[in-house]
Amino acid sequence: METTQQAPITSVLVALDLTEMDDALIRYAHMLSQVLPLERLFFVNVAKNLELPADLLQEYPGLLDPLDESIGADIQQKVNHYFSTSTLDIRCLVKEGNPIKKILKFCKVKDIDLILMGRKKSLRGSGLVSSKIARRCPCSLLLVTPDFRPNISKVLVAIDFSDHAALATQRALEIANPSLTTLLMLHLYQVPTGYYKTGKSYEEFRQIMQSHAQKNYRAFLAKHHFLPDTQCEYRVAHDGKRADLTYAFAQENEVDLIVIGSRGRTATAAVLMGSMAEKLVYRDSDIPVLIVKRKGENMGLLDTLMRI
Repeated sequence: METTQQAPITSVLVALDLTEMDDALIRYAHMLSQVLPLERLFFVNVAKNLELPADLLQEYPGLLDPLDESIGADIQQKVNHYFSTSTLDIRCLVKEGNPIKKILKFCKVKDIDLILMGRKKSLRGSGLVSSKIARRCPCSLLLVTPDFRPNISKVLVAIDFSDHAALATQRALEIANPSLTTLLMLHLYQVPTGYYKTGKSYEEFRQIMQSHAQKNYRAFLAKHHFLPDTQCEYRVAHDGKRADLTYAFAQENEVDLIVIGSRGRTATAAVLMGSMAEKLVYRDSDIPVLIVKRKGENMGLLDTLMRI
């Protein structure tokens, strides 16, 4: 029987891309280091090509210094600004090759628990790497926005009472400071299209569905030993609207982080996280999103990818 408990997050990979997002990612990593029992932090940039054109080198011979060392030094300087007194094992690395494959392989080799990647408020087709990483990575992924709040004071967990939702709740509790953070739970449910066949009105059957959800929530808390007084909000959802409703609820409540569990599948190359988790990754957003996975769940696919 699979457990819904995971070891604490101790090893984090921060994927840098040498843009203005890097500073936000480094700051967010520093914020997490204050609340998680981190031991290792890897700040990694993957460049598709580190070679310089011959005519450029001839014109500017000073560029002969290894480009990876130059990039690594710049990253180290930025990291030192926030981690100068840290006792963590911190490494700044520059790799060359396909960013997706390199990051996935690095996660496996270094036994990474969590990946931090940047996301713009408006994706407009720019989130290709992060979406592919989200589908395939064998660990959790946190997508950071550039204008995040400096303190995590409100965390929203989207739950469906599954074991994956329990893992998401566990991670949210690890990040949340009990004395400073409000933990919000949100469950979206549907009213069956055939409700009228029961002789009940829509509103009557909606109340029946919510009553069942409330019963399932109490069982969820008891099964996973979460605090019994943790409150949950219930909202009616329609197909295709769950991500929009979750985001709207997060905005209404000025949430600092959205947490959702992911259902990894290893049977095919088209690994799906679950429809709502995937839509939250693709959705334009100014709120960081943590996609929680059972560690190693996509490892079968990862082994296949490493051989491609």
